[in-house]
Amino acid sequence: MARIGYARVSTRDQHPEAQRERLEEAGCTRIYTDHGASGVKASRPEWDKCLDRLEKGDALVCVKLDRIGRSVRNLMDVIGLLEQRGVNLQCLDQPIDTTSAMGKMLFTILAAFAEFEHDLIVERTMDGLAASTKPRDRNGGRRHRLTPEQQETARKLRADGYSIREIGAMLGNGNPVSRQTVYRALGMLAS
Repeated sequence: MARIGYARVSTRDQHPEAQRERLEEAGCTRIYTDHGASGVKASRPEWDKCLDRLEKGDALVCVKLDRIGRSVRNLMDVIGLLEQRGVNLQCLDQPIDTTSAMGKMLFTILAAFAEFEHDLIVERTMDGLAASTKPRDRNGGRRHRLTPEQQETARKLRADGYSIREIGAMLGNGNPVSRQTVYRALGMLAS
């Protein structure tokens, strides 16, 4: 009956050390850690190894429920899989112990809140992007290399028989514009 820990951070610049320390203090003999892996994804490299390692009677230990998944459906699938294999789930920051009916109910409620929190974060991110691009009539993403005037110049130069390479050199002011950019300005590529 091993205690197997799982830690996860969503981005490469986050650090899982605090989670790992807590899992070690909780008596985990083996800890699997995913770096830069979204909890929305059901399959993650170290998560998959962790699931393969778990055996009947083991306990899967995590710091928070949202470390193993974000959607209620995904978390319920994980619980179903753990139940089938005779593995218990323990969360250090939430009183979850799936061996009891009360623990299962609490798990379901907390899973719903974890998904709700994730949805709010996504919604706020989208609202922030919309607010930051709206005043400048932009949709986000990279700006076009050529202004509308330069695009018109490119069309005129092409009509006068200049090659794509020559047009790129003329529009770049010493730093040639790529062929793809010229093609896009001429409407020969999707933008």
